[in-house]
Amino acid sequence: MGVGEGGATASPVVLRAARVGSGGDLRPLVVVALGGNALLRRGEPLDAASQQRAARGAAQVIASIASRCRLIVTHGNGPQVGLLALWTEAYSQADGAEPYPLDVLGAESSGQIGYVIELELDNAIEDRATVAIITRTLVDADDPAFAHPTKFIGPVYDGETAHRLAAERGWVVKADGHHWRRVVPSPEPRAIVQIEAIRGLVEAGFTVVCTGGGGVPVEIDADGRYHGVEAVIDKDLASSLLASDMGADILILATDVDGAYAGWGTPEKRRVVRARPSGLRSLPFPAGSMGPKVEAVARFVERTGGRAAIGRLEQIAGLLEGAAGTQVTADGPELELE
Repeated sequence: MGVGEGGATASPVVLRAARVGSGGDLRPLVVVALGGNALLRRGEPLDAASQQRAARGAAQVIASIASRCRLIVTHGNGPQVGLLALWTEAYSQADGAEPYPLDVLGAESSGQIGYVIELELDNAIEDRATVAIITRTLVDADDPAFAHPTKFIGPVYDGETAHRLAAERGWVVKADGHHWRRVVPSPEPRAIVQIEAIRGLVEAGFTVVCTGGGGVPVEIDADGRYHGVEAVIDKDLASSLLASDMGADILILATDVDGAYAGWGTPEKRRVVRARPSGLRSLPFPAGSMGPKVEAVARFVERTGGRAAIGRLEQIAGLLEGAAGTQVTADGPELELE
């Protein structure tokens, strides 16, 4: 235990961060984007115990690579923000109050998930402290995505239940694999509002948890004032923008499948092992699931010349090393299938 100015005892967290941050850290900067389904398995109950268990498992996996890099961790919030929307809608129907808008629910879910991930990363990684911040992401108010909802949120339903709820509540629902889910607008992320704060925290030696659920969507008016927007931003596209602006070396999209597949859903499906952005984009991918991940890694590689990977969270060491999942680079093969 150290002593600070005025004889005050320095906290263990400050000492932990200072050991890594002092003198500069030349290890590669890696952004790990945890998908909502990597944090909460499909079909599992959306309760605190399941979330804590999943976050603990994710943190232990991430800790296995922590000594080799500086880390920024982003995360999805689709299941959680959808659950919060159900709760606030049920409350409004009972009490007559207006339901909370999606930007506020996005901030709530970011705080909730960020706290749990922060806690478990601090427990799993001993040589540095973790800090989670609620992040705002700038979008355009006239983005055409507002007229064409694609972002899955909330729990999965069978087709009959999904269409009944859509009719009762004015939802838009779409198929998500063998299930159905609610979809909401997902505008393009244009800027990460707190990018300089995130940069400062990374340079000080912290592991940073940020851009939860793609960040809280906001627009800026002619007077320079921010306003929340009724939408949910795609976490992978926002993570790609964050990683690019931070000058990250590697972007890892950790999900519940072992890579991007050509011919997904058919007997001829084959995993993409390596690709350039143009090769990956030449294949069709579902707009609401793998499509944004493919676009996210392609954008990051094109903007930075760095490397990106898509794969299972449990494969994170191989994803970091370039030996697992779908690896995307600027100078590799155009398209290599398994």
